[in-house]
Amino acid sequence: MYYTISFALMIGFTVAANVFLKAGAVVPAAERTIPGVCDWRTLIGFAFFGTSAIIYSGVLQSMPLNMAQSIAASQFVAVILASAVILAEPIPPLRLLGILLIVAGVAVVSVSGKRSDASAAIAASHAEETPH
Repeated sequence: MYYTISFALMIGFTVAANVFLKAGAVVPAAERTIPGVCDWRTLIGFAFFGTSAIIYSGVLQSMPLNMAQSIAASQFVAVILASAVILAEPIPPLRLLGILLIVAGVAVVSVSGKRSDASAAIAASHAEETPH
């Protein structure tokens, strides 16, 4: 449950960060909070990315990087879907196929992680039962 909540928060903050960065990027340079550089929305986007990184760092304390990064790839799907819903950006069929491949990959990695954990637990219990 910890991992599910952590990844949901991380992905949520990453999606929000990307949407705010996009919103700040389209503000004309003369109207930006820091003239010519960035808008307040851009600054919020950076803060959300930082929050996402802190949450991800917490996940990495107890999960292998290869598994965590594979599951974190869900953020790409979430950002594409959010850009379609919030920003009305189209999702062409080929990109939709890519989204489905990412979802399938995340599912495979998630299942393989559960099987690895179960296999490790079984091996550990057998090792304890075997006399040395």
